Amino acid sequence: MPPPPDTAPVAHALRIQPVPPGRPWVWLARGWVDLLRCPLPGLVHGLTAACFGALLLYLARDRFWLLAGSFSGFLLVAPLVATGLYAVSRALEQGQRGTMAVAWAAWKPRDHRLVVFGLLLALAGTGWVLTSAALITRFAAAPVNSPVDFLRVVVLDPEGYLFEIWIVLGSVLAAPMFASSVVAIPMLLDRPQGVLTAVTTSASAVLASPLAMALWATLLLTLTLIGMATFMVGLIVVVPWLAHSSWHAYRDLVQPQTPELPEGR
Repeated sequence: MPPPPDTAPVAHALRIQPVPPGRPWVWLARGWVDLLRCPLPGLVHGLTAACFGALLLYLARDRFWLLAGSFSGFLLVAPLVATGLYAVSRALEQGQRGTMAVAWAAWKPRDHRLVVFGLLLALAGTGWVLTSAALITRFAAAPVNSPVDFLRVVVLDPEGYLFEIWIVLGSVLAAPMFASSVVAIPMLLDRPQGVLTAVTTSASAVLASPLAMALWATLLLTLTLIGMATFMVGLIVVVPWLAHSSWHAYRDLVQPQTPELPEGR
């Protein structure tokens, strides 16, 4: 059910604020400050993500074709994982304490917009995992059961274009998913707009600052891969750092047309 009228947020007209190409570095700096100010919720989220990654690594240790799809699919749904940390950054921004209770409350919304969007992301991620697995197992010249197999049979195959096709298909899915979700989930947490409005606003923000958002996508991918490359241990810090930074990206890119009323109105 939606929040009662006296506590429901007021919907303001929104405007997209273009940002300079180097702005993502500012988001990372602000996200790091939030993590240091309130480390417990972030580290709990990061530890959960690291444990999930380790579980994937264990389950698919002999089927690297599945592991590659699973981890790239995880990148698609990662923005939803950070929902509680968006709430923590919002609380810090408002001069409040960013506690575990604040993070946990974000997972118990009074409406179903985040649930709907999460299901859409999960569906997209699952679709990519299945597509990736089917592509590699069907067209690879030999079984792919390890990173070495993937490198030798898929990446370095001199007679085929399987790796190029895999990258192109992944990009075709990832680009619109990034554009539609990069600020949509923090916006759904922060404002009463519907899912469609959040998605279109997110896409508009990407189109308004293409160079900055290209850098932001690169930083998200690079730091996440570094976290994974440390046998998932790095995700304990990388996940909350990027989550808090994503909140600041949203606040920079999407602004109200009219001044917001102060808390306690």
